[in-house]
Amino acid sequence: MPKVRTRDIIEKFSLELISGEEGIDRPITTSDISRPGIEMAGYFDYYPAERIQLLGRTELSFFEQLDEDDRKTRMEKLCTDITPAIIVTRNLEVPKELIEASEREAVPVLRSPLKTTRFSSRLTNYLEGKLAPTTAVHGVLVDVYGIGVLITGKSGVGKSETALELVKRGHRLVADDCVEIRKEDQDILIGSAPELIEHLLEIRGLGIINVMTLFGAGAVRSHKRITLVIDLELWDPNKQYDRLGLDEEKVKIMDTEITKITVPVRPGRNLAVIIEVAAMNFRLKRMGVNAAEQFTNRLSDVIEDSDHEDV
Repeated sequence: MPKVRTRDIIEKFSLELISGEEGIDRPITTSDISRPGIEMAGYFDYYPAERIQLLGRTELSFFEQLDEDDRKTRMEKLCTDITPAIIVTRNLEVPKELIEASEREAVPVLRSPLKTTRFSSRLTNYLEGKLAPTTAVHGVLVDVYGIGVLITGKSGVGKSETALELVKRGHRLVADDCVEIRKEDQDILIGSAPELIEHLLEIRGLGIINVMTLFGAGAVRSHKRITLVIDLELWDPNKQYDRLGLDEEKVKIMDTEITKITVPVRPGRNLAVIIEVAAMNFRLKRMGVNAAEQFTNRLSDVIEDSDHEDV
């Protein structure tokens, strides 16, 4: 199913429908927007017909200088069977040639009071958000000290219970069990909860609880950028776990690398506190303070001093 249709942008931006009402269910497949200035001049060889076409003062003032036949031909070529919409900005008068051509091809012609550049920017941002690549992962997403922490691990390892403890400690739940992720820009991953399970946590033995009802609106948020992945795994006595934190592990989600920390789980470990400290330490590292490196450097200095004394 198409993620966005022409009727969605009509509702979102309160656009006036001038003509071509039959086409308001056309799919919008790209966030790119075209201002067909060169097409107004008659060059249609590379006309991006699948984009929304934006006509501002520049395009329409040039169009008015054309003779009658050219005006008719240009508007007929502008209206194709895949063009999702033609939008006239600044509440400018819509040429009758455009109305006639749009009615024939069922291309919606819309009008906005906004300036062309401002409207183009808003529309692009809206479409990029709606048309961004998406995926879903099994895990829990929590906002811990402003860091979007995605908690992963096998079923039953304690992800939801840890999230509940974090919420009790003042942090905010974004999603439990299923995290919908959309990729914005080059390396920005935004996580949110499916509408059906928004604000809900499933705790074995208790069942489903509504975090917002229990802890208030400050305990939840609708979406958050994912910057840290914490993978919970049952303690394996034969596995060597990182004790210094010098090596930074990465995990790929939708071709975007995210820092990953593996935390072993066993009775007596307070996972909520560990995740809180991991989030704070991650923030410190981004600010240029790396405790593991500082310790290693001090250790190297002590060893060097010891070697000099021996000499």
